[in-house]
Amino acid sequence: MLAIRSVVAQPSLRGLFLHRFIQTSSSLNMPVKAGDKLPSVDLYEGAPDKKVNTSSFNQGKVVIFGVPGAFTPTCTKDHAPGFVSAVDSLKAKGVKEVVCVSVNDPFVMAAWGRSLDPNGKIRFLADTCAEFAKALDVTLDLTAVLGNVRNKRYALLVDQGVVKKVNLEPDGTGLTCSQASDILNSL
Repeated sequence: MLAIRSVVAQPSLRGLFLHRFIQTSSSLNMPVKAGDKLPSVDLYEGAPDKKVNTSSFNQGKVVIFGVPGAFTPTCTKDHAPGFVSAVDSLKAKGVKEVVCVSVNDPFVMAAWGRSLDPNGKIRFLADTCAEFAKALDVTLDLTAVLGNVRNKRYALLVDQGVVKKVNLEPDGTGLTCSQASDILNSL
């Protein structure tokens, strides 16, 4: 506490401290929105040593959709298969890449991806510690059901590293606005 008092008590540092506090706390309650730059976070593809930084999604149009969990019912039966089926239509409208993100380990995401998309049309990336979900402010506490914090269900259209469209499910888990057809209709 003494260190904080001395920082706050010094006039030159007080403004910087307050600015950082306001900047940090205001970003905690603001989910990603159109116009935001996509945050730079390491995700994992297939194994813990295969990092994919989200800054690599800064060339062309990319669709990123988030699911609460690999191998969960709605994600497996409806959400991800809809994107697998729509990949060619999305690419015909200028989308360069389609990416699925979930708070799972990379081995689970790889296995899930192979089970749904044996031709590898979509990248299935693991957000192992929910860092991407936190940076987007789309976390969902499913500790009681799935053991940890997960993604809310969403779909983003990103162009040149800037978020152009956000379809975030209002309850976090339902499937009302984040389907492949919703993104196709917005292109």
